[in-house]
Amino acid sequence: MKRIFSLFTALCLAVLAVGLTCPAVQAGPKVIKIAFTNFPEHPQGQAFALFKKELEVRSNGAFKVELIGSGKFGNPESIVQGLQMGVLQIGAESTSNFSVFDPRLMLFDMPYLIPSYKAADLILDGPIGKTLAAGLEKNGCLGLGYMELGFRQVFSIRPVRSLANNKGLKIRATPSKAHIAILRSLGMSPTPMAWGEVYTALQQKTIDGIDVDLNLGWFWRFPEITRYLTLSRHFYTPHLVLISKRFWKSLSAGEQALIKTVMDEAIAFERARSRANEHDFIVRLKSEQGMEIIELPPQELRRWMDAAHPVPLEFRKAVPAELVQSVITTIRNAGLYPPELQPADYQ
Repeated sequence: MKRIFSLFTALCLAVLAVGLTCPAVQAGPKVIKIAFTNFPEHPQGQAFALFKKELEVRSNGAFKVELIGSGKFGNPESIVQGLQMGVLQIGAESTSNFSVFDPRLMLFDMPYLIPSYKAADLILDGPIGKTLAAGLEKNGCLGLGYMELGFRQVFSIRPVRSLANNKGLKIRATPSKAHIAILRSLGMSPTPMAWGEVYTALQQKTIDGIDVDLNLGWFWRFPEITRYLTLSRHFYTPHLVLISKRFWKSLSAGEQALIKTVMDEAIAFERARSRANEHDFIVRLKSEQGMEIIELPPQELRRWMDAAHPVPLEFRKAVPAELVQSVITTIRNAGLYPPELQPADYQ
């Protein structure tokens, strides 16, 4: 028995010795899979490529980022489910599409609340934006901030110079009830249609136009088949960037801080690039595409605003009037509404 015990002890010591002398097995990098809607050339795609590059370099390879763009991961529900299950670590979608999880995100679908990009930054990066982003925590997601699509403008095959010109304008609409309500309030005839069908429908004149931000309009080549661009700016669309709560909690404080810093830089880059593109695209739409750019004068824009004013009241159960009013008050107190384009109160 003593001999057996001695042999067992000797074996244990040998194993221990090997464990002490052999080099430790190095863990691989932590993988961050990011799902987003737009394609690599879009400012959003460029911003996530920047995030990938910077995080991998600054973490000395501790993180590896995989990008799943062009909507390849699936719809907004799939993104949130992926974050919940740990299949994804980061996902981004428009607030309009994420509103199925928190209806208050329909705030950004309300017309003429946001008058400028400076006002958008004030709301997104302030208490209101942070409160809304926190609404998906119950779904296992934490907000990292907002990228953006920008303001909706009208690409059309016939000129839209006034509210009266909207009458009978068949315009592509998303399934969003708020989007349809806005278009109707402006006198248009909204036609719900899948995104992939829009180009052909414009080509064949099944519809007369589409309202979309300038970056998507440019990259989807709508200027090739439309003659007019009306800068109506009837609502502003952000893209909310979410991170899996489970993944976030698995990180050290230092890792969390690094991800937040690099994402803040990517968001700032995305907004700046998107806005610079708009200025460039308007110039090129005139010179290269021969489009007519219609800038609505303040008195005409006021008519559009007044026509759309009742829309938030239709959605007050989803978007409380006090939330809409808080946006108006915040922007008004900052002096960011032009005097002639002050929105009416909702309280």
